[in-house]
Amino acid sequence: MSDPSHNAGSAERSLGQLVASATAEMSALVHDEIALAKAELRQDVKRGAIGGIAISTAGVLALFSLPVLSFAAAYGIHNLGLGLAWSFLIVGGAFLLLAGLLGLLAVTKFKKVKPPEKSIASAKATAATLQGVKPHPRPATVEIAVTDSGATVARSSA
Repeated sequence: MSDPSHNAGSAERSLGQLVASATAEMSALVHDEIALAKAELRQDVKRGAIGGIAISTAGVLALFSLPVLSFAAAYGIHNLGLGLAWSFLIVGGAFLLLAGLLGLLAVTKFKKVKPPEKSIASAKATAATLQGVKPHPRPATVEIAVTDSGATVARSSA
């Protein structure tokens, strides 16, 4: 019987070669994952930028239409038989009333805002856990201490 480790088809590699191969493959995998994440982020940033430009343009157009619609509302009320000054005062008052209601809504929503308690608790727990971890553990040294009774006790300095 022949030794299976000496077969012509088998390629025996040392532990160092296996570790080097695994390290290279892990490095390639990490680099590929980073490249994938960059590509996804690039695509998301592009979509976000296009969405931001679209919403900004919509906001500017809505802002430009506000005076035109205000004048149309005031002249519409004037055509109902009210004086022009009163028509503009009614439209202005409606805007102030709407602004006041939105301001009250904002204040009530801001009062309901609380700190992220779960995240804070999690961060504190993580910090407490990490405080007990030493960055470079030292080998434990054993000291022999003699007590008053004469018995020896082994103690670790770690």
